[in-house]
Amino acid sequence: MSEPHRKHVIRALDENMRFDGRANDDYREIKIETDISGTAEGSAKVTIGDTVVIAGVKLSLEKPYPDTANKGNFMMNAELLPLSSNSFETGPPSIGAIELARVVDRSIRESGSINMEDLCVEPGEKVWMIICDVCSINNAGNIFDAASIAAVAALKHARFPTLDGDVIDYKKRTDKKLPMKDTPLAITVWKIGDKIIVDPLLAEQEVFDARLTVASRGDGSVCALQKGGTYPLTEEDVGIMVDIALKKAKQVRKQIEAAVKG
Repeated sequence: MSEPHRKHVIRALDENMRFDGRANDDYREIKIETDISGTAEGSAKVTIGDTVVIAGVKLSLEKPYPDTANKGNFMMNAELLPLSSNSFETGPPSIGAIELARVVDRSIRESGSINMEDLCVEPGEKVWMIICDVCSINNAGNIFDAASIAAVAALKHARFPTLDGDVIDYKKRTDKKLPMKDTPLAITVWKIGDKIIVDPLLAEQEVFDARLTVASRGDGSVCALQKGGTYPLTEEDVGIMVDIALKKAKQVRKQIEAAVKG
């Protein structure tokens, strides 16, 4: 992005007036829909402004890992589809897709929100494997938050398929939910110049200096941090960004709970 464009973005932020009229700490409208797929055990579609992400959850019976014989398995994947942005390409997962999957994975895994022992069917032989896939449909900025919200909503919406011995009937869902005891969420806060914002438009995101993804539990405790960008963050920056992320997570978490119950 050109230097004149960067200066234009910073000048707008200095005046606390972003290109779409929001304040620096305001989100675009967030919409969360669940049960958007008839074949996934759990699914969700999240729209933040013009950014659209979908997530799906599949469950299968697998052999556990040797070091966790009595625990289920969890796998997180992310795909940045070329149809969602002219900067995304076909082929193997890009660095951006790998980082996105890892950020969302860490927020869920490090929160301890899924009781992995409850996914064990037969110790050392059979456990449930949870596979969560996130795909971008339209990238208009802030894919990180949209992916985290979609993944968590899909997991909380998921229901186990019918199991008869070793045979899974994927056409019939039970009422049994995944053993989730919390609603983890990763919120990313961005720094451009000396301004700190949330939910950047693509034009803002393209000129960011640093970002901090803050993963938290429902009680407001932080369970993971991920720093991005080439510029350093001061201790003061980190404190401010964490506080903003926790405040926003509390608000978004209520929307997730409402969408899952609805």
